Amino acid sequence: MSVPLRVMVVDDEQLARDELCYQLEQLGDVDVVAQAGNGLEALAAAVRCEPDLIFLDIQMPGLSGFEVARRLLEDDQPPALVFVTAFDQHAVEAFEVNAVDYLLKPVEAGRLEQALSRARRRLSVDRPEPVTDQLERLVRMMADRQARREQVAVKVGERFLLVQAEEIIYASLADESITIVTGQVAGTSNYRTMDELQARLDPEVFWRVHRSHLVNINKIKEIVPWFSRNYILRMKDAKGTEIPVSRAQTKRLREYLKL
Repeated sequence: MSVPLRVMVVDDEQLARDELCYQLEQLGDVDVVAQAGNGLEALAAAVRCEPDLIFLDIQMPGLSGFEVARRLLEDDQPPALVFVTAFDQHAVEAFEVNAVDYLLKPVEAGRLEQALSRARRRLSVDRPEPVTDQLERLVRMMADRQARREQVAVKVGERFLLVQAEEIIYASLADESITIVTGQVAGTSNYRTMDELQARLDPEVFWRVHRSHLVNINKIKEIVPWFSRNYILRMKDAKGTEIPVSRAQTKRLREYLKL
């Protein structure tokens, strides 16, 4: 008879922890040895309980799941990690490596069982150093992706307001000044070039549809056909701002939206 897998569940939401623990118990051959509601609790419990496998939420107050993972990786024999995330499929494609797995919320029973199987295979052999290196690179890369989703400063008058990146509708360059527009705020960016601003934002969401325009594809209200099979984007701001799409980006837009 196989030894049950020692598992810890980390999530700042009690209901999410309870649900995942219940699902794990239904699968059997799993012993949930600890739960934690934040990153610091997780690190302490990992030392105390020595789990084989940790289900680790990414978005938590204080220490994020990425920061917890980075510290766990400093151990000589770190536990196997399965990240639990609400990111969409594009954001988690990088997790498709043998070193680590991921689960999308809400967690599906079949996908959970697959993650457990992968973890058992990982734990059945010695972890070579390159795998740990690979996981470390992955954690750094995804932490960077998360950082790009956070806040951007917008100057309105003499004040700088912090806006969530996801609230940005579009950014435009004119007269060597970048204007950023959200549903509530319109102001200028302290970034000098569109390239610098674009590097700060999630490339899956913010598209450089024109040399002078960066748009949030989730904030497009209407796509208007224009001359020579080009398009103009009507955005979801109060003015319904129209932004041209360059010829180079028209093909990408057609493919993405199946136009």
